[in-house]
Amino acid sequence: MNHLAFGGASMDGGLYTRITGLAQHTPHGLNTLISYWTDYGLGLFAVLMLIAWWRARHGAPGAMAGALATPVVVVLAYAVNDLVKTVFDEQRPCQTLHTVTVEACPGPGDWSFPSNHSALAAAAAVALLLGDRQLGRIAVPAALLMAASRIWVGAHYPHDVVVGLLVGALVARLGTPLARHAGPTVERIRATRLRPLVAAR
Repeated sequence: MNHLAFGGASMDGGLYTRITGLAQHTPHGLNTLISYWTDYGLGLFAVLMLIAWWRARHGAPGAMAGALATPVVVVLAYAVNDLVKTVFDEQRPCQTLHTVTVEACPGPGDWSFPSNHSALAAAAAVALLLGDRQLGRIAVPAALLMAASRIWVGAHYPHDVVVGLLVGALVARLGTPLARHAGPTVERIRATRLRPLVAAR
C-alpha cells in the first residue's frame, strides 16, 4: 500500500522545502548542534528513564512498575510505528524533492512515514510525564525538539513527525497505566529480596 508515497510532497512538501531552505542559510555551528541532537538526543530520554527508576525505587509499587515499564513502552511504540511504515512505504522527502539537506539523505527503502525518532521521543516523554511530572516537563519539550530537528535536517516531512508523535504518545498513554497494575508483583519482588536481610537480624 503506497497511499502516501505519492501524496507526501503534495501534503506539506512546500513547508518542508521552506524549512530545509532556511537551514541552508543558518550558521554552520547551529546546524551542527541540531545535527548532533537529532542523531544522539534520544540518549537524553534513556538518562531520564534511568533517573525515573532511581526516584521511584523506594516509592509506591505502582510507580515503580510504571518506571520499569517505560523502556518496554518505548520499544512497543517503535514496533507499532515501524509497522505503520511498512504499510505506507513513503519515500523520504529528500529523495522525492531532491532538496539540499543538512544531513545525508537515507537510502531508498528507508521509509519516511511516520518518524521513528518522533515516536520514540513521544513515547518516552508521555510515559515519563505520567510517572514523574518533573521529568516529564523536561522530556516533553525535548520530544518536540527532536521531532522538529528531523524536519530541519531534511529527514522527514512535517506530517511524518506529527504522526510519529501521535503514535508514540498514544502507545505510552495506553501502555503506562496498564503497567501500573504490575505494582503487586513489584511489591512481592521487593519482599522477596528483603526477606533474607530481615531473617539475618
